[in-house]
Amino acid sequence: MMQRIRVEDAVGHVLCHDITKIIPGQFKGLAFKKGHIIRPEDIPELLNLGKEHLYVWEQREGIIHEDLAAQRIARAVAGPGLSLSEPNEGRVNLTANSRGLLKVKADVLLSLNSIDQVVVATLHNNRVVEVGQVVAGTRVVPIVVSEDKITQVEDICRQAEGVVAVQPLRSLRVGMITTGNEVFKGRIRDRFGPVVKKKVAELGSEVFEQVFAPDDVHAIANAAAELMAKKPDLLIVTGGMSVDPDDVTPAGIRGLGAEIVAYGAPVLPGSMFMLAYLGEVPVLGLPGCVMYAHTTIFDLVLPRLLAGDRLTRADVGGLGHGGICLECKDCRFPDCSFGKGT
Repeated sequence: MMQRIRVEDAVGHVLCHDITKIIPGQFKGLAFKKGHIIRPEDIPELLNLGKEHLYVWEQREGIIHEDLAAQRIARAVAGPGLSLSEPNEGRVNLTANSRGLLKVKADVLLSLNSIDQVVVATLHNNRVVEVGQVVAGTRVVPIVVSEDKITQVEDICRQAEGVVAVQPLRSLRVGMITTGNEVFKGRIRDRFGPVVKKKVAELGSEVFEQVFAPDDVHAIANAAAELMAKKPDLLIVTGGMSVDPDDVTPAGIRGLGAEIVAYGAPVLPGSMFMLAYLGEVPVLGLPGCVMYAHTTIFDLVLPRLLAGDRLTRADVGGLGHGGICLECKDCRFPDCSFGKGT
């Protein structure tokens, strides 16, 4: 409800309307914006503008201003790895404290945005974000809102233990096996290694050793066993991932005794992908598209492993929503639709 009060009595009240300042021939613009909370130092300026009365929101118990509401929502939503901005025109931003993987509990987010007049907007789940990047924003629709709605938000977030967080990317030791008779025998140069090493390094990890193996199940398994003895955090096997009878990389991975999570993924490019685990060590079988396509399933899976996620078959299946890369001439990943259903 609005009420009309004397300017001198307006300190602490919330302005219901914009106030314009006009200096003939010099200036015409906004002096006070709707939603502004009147301060003692504002009184002389308002009087100089010819304002003796103002329309303000009637202060009532259980009704709070948009700035405070946005702050309380932001504090409730924020998990580890985030900083909160000061309110600006009723909005509070959540920014990343470090480079990492953004985590959004989409089901809880939907519950919050189903509360009338509450707004929580985020970037997509499971994307790499940079330090200082805005990853979410909160506000309420009116200038004042019932405190009961904010309390409801806080209760939901408390039960969910946060809604938005940034998980730091770990620096992992990565072992790599490149298969294929043509590379092993030196007939063609290796094209997998440079691509994989570059992408791993860009995310703060390192391929500590790359070995080559022919198209032989036992040779691949032996090479993997030798690398595993050097205690890698992640093992990558490239080449030989198609359904051709002589593509033996999947059999070599199975020969290690690895737990196969998925062979095949609903991602284009990258459908002939394999994910397995040797104890706690993820094993990735990368298809040939990683050599030549700018963005593939490797770009979707690698950051999640670096952030400490243990991926399941359901995680791989979930990549199908948003799983088609548009292969734009000028790649904008991750600022595009690829992988955004995850």
